[in-house]
Amino acid sequence: MTAPLVFSRVGHAFLGRTLFEDFDLAVEAGETVALIGPSGSGKTTILQIAAGILEPAKGRVLGAWRRQAVVFQEPRLVPWMTLLDNIAYGLAARGEPRARRREVAARLALEMGLEEADLPKYPTELSGGMRQRAGVARALAVDPDMLFLDEPFSATDVGLRRHLQNLLIAAARTRGFSGLLVTHDLTEAVRIADRLLVLSALDGRIAACHTLPGRPGERSERMVFEQVEAWSRDPVFGELFSARERRR
Repeated sequence: MTAPLVFSRVGHAFLGRTLFEDFDLAVEAGETVALIGPSGSGKTTILQIAAGILEPAKGRVLGAWRRQAVVFQEPRLVPWMTLLDNIAYGLAARGEPRARRREVAARLALEMGLEEADLPKYPTELSGGMRQRAGVARALAVDPDMLFLDEPFSATDVGLRRHLQNLLIAAARTRGFSGLLVTHDLTEAVRIADRLLVLSALDGRIAACHTLPGRPGERSERMVFEQVEAWSRDPVFGELFSARERRR
């Protein structure tokens, strides 16, 4: 089976400064790959190139999926639309009948822990956590086979973050989509991903690549903790916690 996302010798620069060169990556069908690294290592740029938001300066990006969706760090809800219509936005753009898209949006809202009473509310009436749940629901509503996640839970509190991570893991298993996750949180990467790439801020290279044991959702908290603890002593991961970072 052809990998749905392939980077081949991709390079990019920002304001004349090279972020990375000759970057290679293949995300396999049903696989979630986490990009982790300090600020300035090019994680978000790579994701934006993969999603078609940016054009690479060099190299080739091959995408073989039917539908993609993006979950951003900020929910980016349309302020004049209700919660229900925000979740259904992608379905409306695809031309789905109104009754069908509202049915799907309402079901996903409830799955994300929102309540029926929240559906007619506007974004200004929702808490930050509720808006983030809506952003995840909106992405899943279009039934993507490729999902891009740009630090989607970094602005949420610990309890909600864990809940949304579990919902995402369950959705990936049920729906079988591939994913590319950008995160600063090593624990989040170990929970969600099948494979983890550590990017260096010094030259944008891949400093390390690790395939994680077991499947997301089946790893015990003890295993997650011990893996993060072991990697925290690895010099390759030292840049994650170093003050020696460059601005993106």
